[in-house]
Amino acid sequence: MKGRVLSYSVQENAGVISGDDGRRYTFEGPQWREQDLPVQGAHVDFQVAADTDEAVSIYLIREGMPTPALGEKNKVVAGILAILFGVLGAHKFYLGYSGQGALLLVLFILGIALVFVFGIGLIVLLVIGIISLVEGIIYLTKPDAEFDATYVKGRKAWF
Repeated sequence: MKGRVLSYSVQENAGVISGDDGRRYTFEGPQWREQDLPVQGAHVDFQVAADTDEAVSIYLIREGMPTPALGEKNKVVAGILAILFGVLGAHKFYLGYSGQGALLLVLFILGIALVFVFGIGLIVLLVIGIISLVEGIIYLTKPDAEFDATYVKGRKAWF
């Protein structure tokens, strides 16, 4: 049977599918057969367990997938910003974490100023550079749905 994902909760690892027959089917995470997490509106192909309203063996139908709405955050943009301009907090500002972005920017300015005093600024710059690089790699390696659930909707500010 075919249908669309109506909802999915990462915390509960469960969701609901609206079948093309007009009925709703619940599902548990282990029934999802794809690497990426389910996203609302995704087209799926699934089977219905006998004598229940549970969806099993759920597969994503890749053609006709919903496109991200304008204004949603892209993990590739966030990852590249973190790697190239992370010491300035660019990726944090892009994701809407103004406080964390400002902190990185202030630490960068402080690090530059302290380079001329005892060289301690190099340590500050190295630490925020490593943090930004690691965050960029994490963003780029997470599946799209998990990135969205963790950093956009879940608002996890660090790592």
